[in-house]
Amino acid sequence: MRIHHLNCISSCPLGGRLMDGRTRSIVARGQLCNHCLLIEGDRGLTLVDDGFGFRDVADPRGRLSRFFLTLLSPAFREELTAVRQIERLGFKGSDVRDIVLTHLDFDHAGGLDDFPGARVHMLAAERDHALKRATWMDRQRYRPEQWSTRPYWQVHEAGHGDNWFGFEAVRDLDSMPADVLMIPLIGHTWGHVGVAVKVGDRWLLQAGDAYFHHREMDLDNPWCTPGLRLYQTMLEKDRRARLRNQERLRELKASYGGVVQVFSSHDPVEFERLSGRSARVPEPAFAAQRSSAA
Repeated sequence: MRIHHLNCISSCPLGGRLMDGRTRSIVARGQLCNHCLLIEGDRGLTLVDDGFGFRDVADPRGRLSRFFLTLLSPAFREELTAVRQIERLGFKGSDVRDIVLTHLDFDHAGGLDDFPGARVHMLAAERDHALKRATWMDRQRYRPEQWSTRPYWQVHEAGHGDNWFGFEAVRDLDSMPADVLMIPLIGHTWGHVGVAVKVGDRWLLQAGDAYFHHREMDLDNPWCTPGLRLYQTMLEKDRRARLRNQERLRELKASYGGVVQVFSSHDPVEFERLSGRSARVPEPAFAAQRSSAA
């Protein structure tokens, strides 16, 4: 199994340094990445989240809410969509057999249209609440314009799962490799999950939006920028569950940090550490990788 770290279009939120903690000014736009995983396996390619997609780049106002476009101002670049980065690696979009979603927010599910034949895995609760779009905020975050692949959605139930380092693990992902697990991390949404991927004798845990800033995982003195604290509060569905799951992730990192690498969807520091490149740079082209390996 081989893992590629993809930034599938950064968001550039208002507030600059108040959001990302590293932009020089608070009046400039910040940068948050959109950290997705591409898994090369024996059964084809699997994506963990898919970020913004090709159609979002082509018609953002037709697909995304004015509220989030103004707040986040995504840096729409076609070459940073998942499908284009996959093509740079020498594959076709049709090689993606499965997509595992942490949740259905617009910045995690925008690329679904680019993989029309892929099975899409999520918790049943995530699908059900997204389809209802019961509140004003739900109608901003859940965008049916991105859901042309609904016939291929496969939903899974939380509860009665196996134990994974003290967390429940949903293992019954039909057609999926045994080493890809959904880990319920409810709070940000009602069906939010992390996705654990086994690589050799270690695990990667893509924790989605369970937290936003790498220092939130500090055991002794967890910290988050004021802008991201406000953003998480604005979007949370269950505050108590969200904060409890952050605490559990800190405990996981402290107890099993040598075995499990935890990272979130939007922290550029974590992305750059794991990928070895700037969040502004696409996955290197297939030819360049082959020549450097030689």
